[in-house]
Amino acid sequence: MTPRHPLTPGRTGAASAALALVLAAAATGSPVSAAGGEGADVPQGTVAYRSVAQFTTVGKPRDLMLHPDSKKLYVGSDDLPETADVNESGLHVLAPADGKVRSTVGQAPGPTGTLGRRAVRQLLAPLPGDGVVFSYPLRGIGTAKDGDAAAAGAWVPGAAVTHATAGLTASTVLVAQGPVLSEVDIATAVVKRSVTLEGGDGFAVDVARGTVWFTDFTHRRMHRIDAASFQVTATVELPAGEGFGGFTEVDPETGAVWVGLDSSVVVHDAAGKRLGTLRGAGSDMPRAAAFDATTHQAFVVWQDAGDSSQPGSDNDGTLTVHRTRDLQEVMKTVVLPGLHVQLGSAAVAVEPGGANLFVSDPVAGRITRLERASSPRVTRSPADRSVVAGTEVRLTAEAEGIPRPTVVWQVSTDAGRTWQAVAGATAPTYTFTAALSDNGRRYRAEFANAAGVGRTTAATLTVGIPDPTTGGSGDGGPATSGGTGSTDGTGPGSSGSTGNAPGGSDGGSDGAAGTPGTVGGGSTGATAGGGNHATPSGGALASTGVTVATLVGSAVVLTTTGWILLRRTGTRTRLRPAAPSDGR
Repeated sequence: MTPRHPLTPGRTGAASAALALVLAAAATGSPVSAAGGEGADVPQGTVAYRSVAQFTTVGKPRDLMLHPDSKKLYVGSDDLPETADVNESGLHVLAPADGKVRSTVGQAPGPTGTLGRRAVRQLLAPLPGDGVVFSYPLRGIGTAKDGDAAAAGAWVPGAAVTHATAGLTASTVLVAQGPVLSEVDIATAVVKRSVTLEGGDGFAVDVARGTVWFTDFTHRRMHRIDAASFQVTATVELPAGEGFGGFTEVDPETGAVWVGLDSSVVVHDAAGKRLGTLRGAGSDMPRAAAFDATTHQAFVVWQDAGDSSQPGSDNDGTLTVHRTRDLQEVMKTVVLPGLHVQLGSAAVAVEPGGANLFVSDPVAGRITRLERASSPRVTRSPADRSVVAGTEVRLTAEAEGIPRPTVVWQVSTDAGRTWQAVAGATAPTYTFTAALSDNGRRYRAEFANAAGVGRTTAATLTVGIPDPTTGGSGDGGPATSGGTGSTDGTGPGSSGSTGNAPGGSDGGSDGAAGTPGTVGGGSTGATAGGGNHATPSGGALASTGVTVATLVGSAVVLTTTGWILLRRTGTRTRLRPAAPSDGR
């Protein structure tokens, strides 16, 4: 027999303190449909990013890249002045899950070929299988992979490289030396072709459309360069402003050009038509952006000005996530504490599918890993049940979320006005033995994870008493006691005799394991036993001829005859003489 369920006092409809680590805010889109229930603090299925780890072993991180084949996190770094005893500049290779440093490539050739410690400022392109192409001061183009003792490299002739990125072919990169844009061979750093513009700062390549977008922040213009002719084919005017440039990035999926400019992001389509403008919080300035083709989302990192004299400056940066098709935010802003621009720009790398992303903070010398979380979404709520006292009741609920939600069952004895947790009931299926005192109680499951709390709709339990005129137990008896108990509550009773009252065993069975992130899940089965059990209003005791009034509880004292009627679960109802009165 399953023990009765004790109540844990002090827990009401609000989530407990242990479940209060809610980081997400409501999404701006339509609510996610669910199988009943409600979101306690945010709508069900709300998606958000939360900080889950910080890596502080790579010096001053300047750029990030998740390798598409090896899945390793590559970090280009400068040395941190605070760590005078060790030089942390170079190319670091990290395990993205925990930030463990797999290797560091600190040596790269100088202009004469002599190896020396080099800072890595930009990661330009992945190498097949593993490794990256990178740029290092003042004109170096290097290549290295995890485990290399030193990088291979060559120096571009001419002035210092001010910006670089992946090239139009696998064997080339593009570099800017002030207003001069050149296509350079990776292995030899030989310039293949160049174009000189009025001015230029950052640029981005749209390989699929054969276009290079070169931004001139000083003159507030953006030039479109045809990859085939390597000539300017169009010029787009940018909004007037103070001239602070953040980034130029191309969405590989749509060809749209995103330009971080002052305290806004200006977006143009592949033809140069203005699509819209995004603005950050307070004085935050956009300094990095990345795209994910699986979710069709853009991730923008905004850094605070780091100047408390400026209105809106709070020393914290932010992350915003947008749909690329309409630029709308898909969740509320994520705060990045202490992220400002005083000592350099941040970088961002997104895991395909958007489950994890990484943001560098050059001021603090750290990388923050953020994990996508979604608040619990109820996929199955418990159903109302009507049983007789002594029946084993099984209630089942299911929910999905990231990370996998925990569950606590709750009970209400006042029609749902207040709720208390059921001690020990922390599984998707809650099983207990019904008593008459449970009649009218309501039960629900509360699911919680780091993104929020969700609750099922409440199930009401109706508990009746057995029919004393039957030869079997009022609930049909356990199916194993001789008779066959049915799963729909209408089968024959125990001990081989037929029970007139509905009965039978609890229907259904636990389902197979659900998908990751799902609590409960699997195949569907009935979640509580019993059918529609009416409370008997009367009956006759054949052995005494005494008419019995409505039975209350599991035993009724028949004072007029000196008999006590006892009901024992799974056995016949019988009469036993009452003990002699002692005058009390």
